[in-house]
Amino acid sequence: MKIIITGAAGFIGSNLSKALLERNHIVIGIDNLSYGLKRNIADIKDHPNFEFVLGDIANPLILKDYHADIIIHLASQKIPRYTNALRTLDENYLMLRNIVQKCILDKSKIIFASTSDVYGKNPNVPFHEESDLVLGSTTIKRWAYASSKIYGEQYIIANSEEYGLKYTIGRFFGSYGPNHNLTWWGGPQSGFITKAFNNEEIEIHGDGTQTRTFTYVEDTVSALVKFVEDPKSDNEIFNTGSNPEEEISILGLAELIWKSVNGEDSYPKLKYIPYASFGKYEDVMRRVPDITKLKEFFGFKPQWSLKEGLKKTIKWQRNILGK
Repeated sequence: MKIIITGAAGFIGSNLSKALLERNHIVIGIDNLSYGLKRNIADIKDHPNFEFVLGDIANPLILKDYHADIIIHLASQKIPRYTNALRTLDENYLMLRNIVQKCILDKSKIIFASTSDVYGKNPNVPFHEESDLVLGSTTIKRWAYASSKIYGEQYIIANSEEYGLKYTIGRFFGSYGPNHNLTWWGGPQSGFITKAFNNEEIEIHGDGTQTRTFTYVEDTVSALVKFVEDPKSDNEIFNTGSNPEEEISILGLAELIWKSVNGEDSYPKLKYIPYASFGKYEDVMRRVPDITKLKEFFGFKPQWSLKEGLKKTIKWQRNILGK
């Protein structure tokens, strides 16, 4: 199949592009390189089935000369902790609108990268696809990202009902691994690894008791390949994550990474950052996926434990940073 990937030079996009090329698909990768990096696609840029397009999906003209069976929409503005909510809301809507209109025009399928953040403050874990989506006050800009993704899901489903748009929505749970961004945008594990390399204090937001379920990128990509190739994925929503048993506190993650880098007998240097320092902010205290649906539809089984995935990620990050 011919597949367009937005955010192709980013973390998941670059890993997914490689996997699809290995499976003999044709990939057109689009990225404005605001967060993606050319080094992420250096080993596929000359592949005969790969074309890279430098451009911004918020510009509707960027898509006019390209046609595909599927558009995988990964490009996104994230939680506006260090930026502004307006950019998150505006850009996420504009990009999605342009892609949905293109998919309807070309009769293409859209695969949409949603997020576990849509479950918000729902205390009932693990989250399944029909769980309530419980967000905080609109005066807290942290929820702008989740709101944009909930709107995105509703927008896609409404266009499916109105115009027959074919879709799959994946709600990602904490992907990490080679090519993840080395700043906060890459997730807490990215910054923690660099701090451990440098023997510097790892910054813990809040008291570190909040938990996450991290997913090694090869498992995320494996699910996305199913969404591309298996028609059972059509017009469905899937939690895309690791085993619920992999849930770990942020403090536990910091300790695991520190010991993986500096030895089992070492103890991490920690610095606790109060949430108040971010202004009006709320965090999610537990984030755990129910992946039963993914297993039942595709026989999906995560292949990577957190410990093994981090080992490979640390090796990659050590090489990138020259540590």
